[in-house]
Amino acid sequence: MILFAAISVLFVQGMLSSVSRAENLTAITWAHAVNSQELLTTTLASSIDMIEADIVLGHLINNPSGPTIPVMGHPPANTSDISLNDFLWQIFNYNKHNSEKMKGIKLDFKSTEVFSGSLTMLNEMWGRMNYPVWLNADIISGPVDSTGVPVDANSFLSDCRHFPGAVLSIGWTTRWGADFTEGSYTDAQIAGMTSAIRDNGIPASNHPITFPVRAGIAAQSQTQLAKLVREFNQTNTVTLTIWSSENDRVDVRKLRELIFDVGIDKVYVDVPKDLMDQLDLGNHSNNAKKLPELTFISFFCLFLAIFISHFLSE
Repeated sequence: MILFAAISVLFVQGMLSSVSRAENLTAITWAHAVNSQELLTTTLASSIDMIEADIVLGHLINNPSGPTIPVMGHPPANTSDISLNDFLWQIFNYNKHNSEKMKGIKLDFKSTEVFSGSLTMLNEMWGRMNYPVWLNADIISGPVDSTGVPVDANSFLSDCRHFPGAVLSIGWTTRWGADFTEGSYTDAQIAGMTSAIRDNGIPASNHPITFPVRAGIAAQSQTQLAKLVREFNQTNTVTLTIWSSENDRVDVRKLRELIFDVGIDKVYVDVPKDLMDQLDLGNHSNNAKKLPELTFISFFCLFLAIFISHFLSE
């Protein structure tokens, strides 16, 4: 009986851990802009859950006259000490030998051309990658009067449909920083995203969708973003991924309101540590609204604990 009780306790603990993780996506930890071999090595040795990296067309540092290939880097950089191919294989080999602590990846493609140039290696690797893979691109021109060139929405989304299980991380180009105070994701920009998703059959594909939104702008777009999440909730698993650059101006109070309005079970947070600390997401009175969702599992665990206690007392 003692053995049975011990096994049952472990079962309950594991189940509670899974429920807690699923209920709070803000607890997922991120490494941002892992675009060099040194950063990748360091991140793989850490407890980070998700690795975000950028991909551009360029050259390897040790072969500057070689062919133009997808390499890890953020514009305007177009040279790197690690190619996308090497990056993918190192992630695969790490996860193969660390199945109990696998890491997911978010691949941020910076142009239509680099995504097209990466399709062959993604196809070759796809069947091997039994861990979260996010395909990210800014596919719509966005706030505040952004001049960034978006990745072609139709090309990106139609090609993404060939990768079953991929999380489609699709966002807007943005212009923001420390000196900005006003700006939001406009109704027109939200409509552009909605049309791109529908025109490319993503609701029928059932791909999970996450919308990466910049913290300072998202904080002023609560109504628009909540509406966007609801728009596709019936056909796809939909989340927000809140990100921020260092020194971005962010209204912390409004951002907290957005996160808890949408729900911590639907929001990933990939922001600098100082902003994460200010958000203090583990301390919010509205957490009580999550209790009804946990009622069944709570009663089940309570019943199992009583059952175990009964056997231990005999």
